[in-house]
Amino acid sequence: MDFNELLEVGLTFHGHKCPAMPMGLKAGLAAMKALGVQRSQDKELFVEAETGRGHAAGCFLDGVMTATGCTYGKSNIRKHYYNKMAFTLIDQKTGRAVRVSLKPDFFEKALASPFVQKRKAGVPPQDIEPAITDPLVNRILGLKDEDFLDVGKVHSVEVKKGKGVFAAKRCAKCGELTFVNKLRETEDGDLVCIPCSGYGE
Repeated sequence: MDFNELLEVGLTFHGHKCPAMPMGLKAGLAAMKALGVQRSQDKELFVEAETGRGHAAGCFLDGVMTATGCTYGKSNIRKHYYNKMAFTLIDQKTGRAVRVSLKPDFFEKALASPFVQKRKAGVPPQDIEPAITDPLVNRILGLKDEDFLDVGKVHSVEVKKGKGVFAAKRCAKCGELTFVNKLRETEDGDLVCIPCSGYGE
C-alpha cells in the first residue's frame, strides 16, 4: 500500500480523525525505513510500545500498528505502560531494532494545540470541528520525519523464538475449548481454563 492507502486504512481502523494517529503512522514508517523492512504480514516484525492509556498515546499506537502490521491479533506487539510517545521496532529475522519517539519540543507544542484543548474540555475527538482538526492533520502529513521524530540508532536485541500453540482441550468445568498452554490442573487432576481455575494468568 502507498501512504495515502495506509492513511485511509488507519483513519477507518482508528475511528476518528486526529493528529496523533498520523504521527504514529509516519513514525512506524520511519522505523521500517531505518531497518529496511517491509510491513509485517505475519510475525516478521515486533513492536515494543511505550504508550499508556487514556490519552493521545493510544491514537499514536493505532498509527504505528497500521504502518508496521504489528497487531495484538498477531501477538507481535507488547505494550509497556510508560505513558511515552515512543516504541521500538524489532526485525525478528535479524534481531535488528530501532527506537522512535516524538521530539519533546514538538510534543509539548502539540499538547498546547486547539485540538488537545478541546479534548481536555471533554469534547470527543469526532465532535471537534474540522476547522480545528484538518489543519493540524495536514500539518503532520507535510512534516519531514526529522521535524518531529527522534529515530535512534539501529541496534541488536535478542529475539526469542517460539512456536504457536495449536493443541486445545475442553475445560473440565465450563466446557470451552482452551489452548493447552493455558490450562491449569486442579487438585483432582482436572484441566480447567484460567477463569475457572481461580488463579491469575
